Amino acid sequence: MDFDTLFNAQLDALKEEGNYRIFANLERKCGNFPKAHNHSDGADEVTVWCSNDYLGMGQHPKVMQAMKDAVDKCGAGAGGTRNISGTNHAHTELEDELADLHGKDAALLFTSGYVSNWAALSTLGARLPNAVILSDELNHASMIEGIRHSRADKVLWKHNDPEDLDRKLAALPANATKIVAFESVYSMDGDIAPIKEILDVAEKHDALTYLDEVHAVGLYGARGGGISEREGVADRVTLIEGTLGKAYGVVGGYITGSVAMCDFIRSFASGFIFTTALPPAVAAAAQTSIAHLKTSDTERKLQRRQVARLRAALDREGIPHLENPSHIIPVMIKDPVKCRQIADILMADHGIYVQPINYPTVPKGTERLRFTPSPLHTDEDIDRLVQALSSLWKQCALARAVA
Repeated sequence: MDFDTLFNAQLDALKEEGNYRIFANLERKCGNFPKAHNHSDGADEVTVWCSNDYLGMGQHPKVMQAMKDAVDKCGAGAGGTRNISGTNHAHTELEDELADLHGKDAALLFTSGYVSNWAALSTLGARLPNAVILSDELNHASMIEGIRHSRADKVLWKHNDPEDLDRKLAALPANATKIVAFESVYSMDGDIAPIKEILDVAEKHDALTYLDEVHAVGLYGARGGGISEREGVADRVTLIEGTLGKAYGVVGGYITGSVAMCDFIRSFASGFIFTTALPPAVAAAAQTSIAHLKTSDTERKLQRRQVARLRAALDREGIPHLENPSHIIPVMIKDPVKCRQIADILMADHGIYVQPINYPTVPKGTERLRFTPSPLHTDEDIDRLVQALSSLWKQCALARAVA
């Protein structure tokens, strides 16, 4: 059998739909974020507008130095899985830092935010008796996969709708172990969950609460503990999950909660037990980044300024973008082919890099460009971006927003 023919048939269909993904071959310029060298065709230097390194901490001097020092001290790798030969002092120090960040008694590291969601939710759903996981209908793929792998009963509730959650919880059998899983900041639309109201409902029904804060940690709250810290409700959340690969600028995922819960997941989650640990240098860099953002609000204030400035400039030009209270600015194209074309022209002609967000990441008909201004984007960067978008809006005959 010619398997490549089977593969290419589906790839060709993806291309015809306009949903085929093309990676830009970029090389980030150390000390010059958000600039990058483009090894693909087009402009030599580009300004990156879609990075999840929201605060530029991946190139912060203190973070880089911590990683270099740890490599000199410990070498490059962890040496194995945490269970056999890979637990390093840097891991335990980072877990202490994370537990403190969220006001919890314990934390557990994973190799990515995807893995922490998949491993934690699959373990909770599989091993808690009569588990039913109530999942917000717009939860991330990593949460969906974890729930599916658990084989627990799943109930979807309407996005950010505590009343629907209340109805769904009330309909469950009395012996069900209820797990409510949701996010704080939803990365595609940039909307924020009504966490307090969701917790009120969950507590009414004696449910475990599982909160994904990956797009909020480092960015919100007095110390970067996320929306739950900002709203003063972190102590009411059973499990807070986060990432080290976005605002903290490194890589890795984690969960925080009680000692017993973290030990339970450490002991039973295959996604933790059977994977090589994060390199000590990564853990040291992440700890430095977290500690810095616990005491520094400079980066967050500058980011909020640039987010507001870009939104105002888009409004002046009538470029439609989803209104939301977060740092994520989705500019709506609503056509996969045009979305790809606009991204390509921005890169080739304007030195602006932004990835088109198409199906299946977002529903068909809601294709968009997702901009994430950082504190290191200059006012001039914003002006160039908006001028380029305004020109392309006319060129591609796209509708402008009505003021």
